[in-house]
Amino acid sequence: MPEPSPFTSRRGLLFGAAAVSAGAVLTGCTSNETDDGGEPAADTRPAEADKPGKQVTIGYAGPLADHGWLNAINDQAKNRAEKYSDVTLEVTEGSNDTAQQIGQIETLINKKVDVLVVLPADGKALTQVGLKAMRAGIPVVNLDRVFNTPQAYRCYVGGDNYGMGLNAGHYIGEKLKDKPDARVVELAGLDNLELTRQRTQGFDDALKNYPNIKKVARQAADFTVESGQAKMAQLLQAQSKFDALWNHDDDQGVGALRAIEQAGRDDFLMVGGAGALSAFQAIKQDNGVLKATVLYPPTMAASAIDLARALGQGKGVSGLAEHEIPSSITLYSAVVDKENVDEYMSTGFK
Repeated sequence: MPEPSPFTSRRGLLFGAAAVSAGAVLTGCTSNETDDGGEPAADTRPAEADKPGKQVTIGYAGPLADHGWLNAINDQAKNRAEKYSDVTLEVTEGSNDTAQQIGQIETLINKKVDVLVVLPADGKALTQVGLKAMRAGIPVVNLDRVFNTPQAYRCYVGGDNYGMGLNAGHYIGEKLKDKPDARVVELAGLDNLELTRQRTQGFDDALKNYPNIKKVARQAADFTVESGQAKMAQLLQAQSKFDALWNHDDDQGVGALRAIEQAGRDDFLMVGGAGALSAFQAIKQDNGVLKATVLYPPTMAASAIDLARALGQGKGVSGLAEHEIPSSITLYSAVVDKENVDEYMSTGFK
């Protein structure tokens, strides 16, 4: 049998190095029993953290849900908290105004919640209120947009922007590796955001592994349907021929697909980003240019609630040997295409 590509997994869908998973293992566990009187045995029993324990009040502060992914983040947090009879979730009204979000978090600190989960509108701007909570003895789970210093949180959980670009680039690279002089274009997000720069860097680094492929154009949109349509139209007008497109965000991808349809183009493959339900449905139908999307899972908010509950109850994480939860967890950016889309359909956000 031929040797598999170093960039493909057993299913040929996941690329690059996997980060610490924040899926089913994020349940608290205090067991350290031994099987022979020596070192603690690995905990292979079903996680017991789902059983009710100490009551925990979790304060949750996120930005305004003005994007499908952000709305899914809020829903994931609320739905996860409802799963636990021992969790009370205090939710603030979402805001993109940093001063208002700081005030909301200070209110939660004054209420003496047990743990805070914070997705800051601006990580740098909210660092001081994270520090204030930690100094007040309230552990903080920093979600996705990281504070300026680790002193402002007990645990960080978020997505892998560089990994999104890396995996998108390797997916496209594997599809085009045998095509001479292949050309790709990129529809990025907001260029003033570090996450956009990280995604582009990962994409560019992946393409370096494929000497036959050249990125010939890049446009930056702003994560909206309208901007995706306008910027994609510009790309199509400027580039009469290319073989693949990577779009950073599935919401702006809705607009990009409109521009592609209006231009009557179907001569390239498209890879999206984030994991919107509309993208999954288009991938499953397989009757257009969109062939795959790279995840930036909103389930990280559910994992953040699991971690906050474990912190509040003084538990570790099932499946890990340590007594304490990790200080940082980065989710893996899996590639979803028609071969595995059914597995992820239920996680797609609207």
